Amino acid sequence: MIRNIFFLIFFYLGITLICIAYLPSLILPHKLVLSGGKLMGYWTRLCLLIFLSSKIIVKGKENIINDEKFFIASSHQSMFETFFLQTIFNSPIFILKKELLKIPIFGWYLKKIKSISIDRNKISKENLDFYNKIKISSEKFNRPIIIFPQATRVSPDNRTDFKKGASRIYEILKIKCQPVAINSGFVWPKFGMLKSNKDITVSILKPINPNLEAKEFLKLLQTNIYKELDNIN
Repeated sequence: MIRNIFFLIFFYLGITLICIAYLPSLILPHKLVLSGGKLMGYWTRLCLLIFLSSKIIVKGKENIINDEKFFIASSHQSMFETFFLQTIFNSPIFILKKELLKIPIFGWYLKKIKSISIDRNKISKENLDFYNKIKISSEKFNRPIIIFPQATRVSPDNRTDFKKGASRIYEILKIKCQPVAINSGFVWPKFGMLKSNKDITVSILKPINPNLEAKEFLKLLQTNIYKELDNIN
């Protein structure tokens, strides 16, 4: 309990201070704001180590795609990956719920770093243009799109089918996919207390090449990520 309290206090205090320190960057080129995102990732790792005695193990760095465009498909169990993956990859472009853009200050940063939002609760002209926005962002910026095929944070033992939107993005982008398996839910679950003295493993898997059938891609992605999660759990 004490560790949880100290972690949450210092983690959110640090994120808040980084947001305040980077306020001037909101009127400057967005590349400067991206460095603030990386700083949040490093701060997350430091807080986990100091207050929960949790190390981060990164496997498969040799599988990281270099010198060509790709998008990331990651398992999603915790807030952890939204912060830390920015330290591994080149400031990914996040696809997120539109409600997050309404958070004071933090939402301003999400807009500034070119995040792509979607309103899941209604059909709108903006939502209908959703996949086109993803394609344009991938072509315009030298940063990978990141998606969470489970669509929301799930428990470590959850093996729900991946959403079909992931295969739609794969079809549209026509580039390699970088799968990532993360077992962060054992330390930082969606609900309940955080756990101490447990390590988080970030496993970067071999890329999936473009031009597969959509169903074949989705099945392969899901199989590879869940198989790796079973290995590292």
